[in-house]
Amino acid sequence: MKVCTFLFVFAFAITSLPVHTQQEFPLLKGPLMGQKTPGLKAEPFAPGVISKEGWELEGVFAPGINEFYFTVDRGIYSGPNKTGFRPTVIGFKQTDRGWEKFTEFLRRGEVTFSTDGNRMYMAKGYRERVADGWSERKSLGPMFDRDDWGIMRLSASSKGTYVFDDYKNKDTIRISKLVDGKRQQPVKMGDVVNSGKMTAHPFIAADESYLIWDSERKAGFGDSDLYISFKQKDGSWGQAINMGSAVNSQYWEAYASVTPDGKYILFNRGRDEKNQNVDVFWVDAKIIDTLRKKANLVNLMTE
Repeated sequence: MKVCTFLFVFAFAITSLPVHTQQEFPLLKGPLMGQKTPGLKAEPFAPGVISKEGWELEGVFAPGINEFYFTVDRGIYSGPNKTGFRPTVIGFKQTDRGWEKFTEFLRRGEVTFSTDGNRMYMAKGYRERVADGWSERKSLGPMFDRDDWGIMRLSASSKGTYVFDDYKNKDTIRISKLVDGKRQQPVKMGDVVNSGKMTAHPFIAADESYLIWDSERKAGFGDSDLYISFKQKDGSWGQAINMGSAVNSQYWEAYASVTPDGKYILFNRGRDEKNQNVDVFWVDAKIIDTLRKKANLVNLMTE
C-alpha cells in the first residue's frame, strides 16, 4: 500500500506503521531548525529529530522562516469504528532559546501558506494568523468546499492564484486565478500536469514561474516522482520535466515545497518499498535553475 493511497483515503487503518509517542524534542539552535544546508543531492532533513524511523511527512517552513511544520502518525483514529486515520501536525517556532514546539493539531488538509504568511491553507479551509498563533479553521467557501472534490493540498501564489489536487476525480489538479479581486472558477489544468497516476500535491512558485507536483509516470524512476513545469512567455505551462536522480529515487517522492527565500526544496521520500518509513528530505533549489536552463534549451531546439 503506497503512502499516497492512504493520503487519498483517510479511513485506511495503518496498523503496521510505528506510532510516534508524545515526547520532548531536543532544542535546536540556528537558522532552518539548526540544520546544515544541503547540496545538489537530496538528503534527510533534521535526521534523528524530524526524519527518523517511522512516518514523517509534509515538512514546510512558513514565510519568515521562523516557523516549521510537519505531519506525523500519533496513532489517532476517528469515526464509529475508529478506522478513520487522523494525522497530526506539529509546529515549531524559533525563539531566543532556539526552535521550540509551540502547537500540535489534527490535520484537516495539508499545510501550506500564503506568501505573506498570514494564512495557513489546509485543503478546503484556512486559518488566519492571530497574536497568539492561529485562528480556528475557516472554509474557503462553496467554490471549494464541495463534497464531490477531494482536495488534499492547495498552494497559493503572491497573485492569489490557487492550485490544488482532487483525489476523488481521477487525481486531477485544478487552477483558480484571482482577477480584479474576484475569485475565478477552478479549471482543470492541461495534460502537461494531469497525466500519469497519483497526480497530486502541487506547489506553485510565489511569482508563478514554475509548478512542482508529484505523479507516477512510465518514464519515471519507479514510484511517484517529482515533476516541474515552467511558465512560458505566452502564459502556458511548458513540458513536464522529471526532476532527476538528485531528487527522485526508486521509491515514493511527493509533496514538494520551496522555502520562502527560494533556496531549498523540501519533499517526502519513502525509504522502503512498502513506505512504512517515510522521511522529509531537502535539496538545494539551484536544481530548479538547472532544470529551467534545460527547458529553455529544449524550447530553442524546437522553435
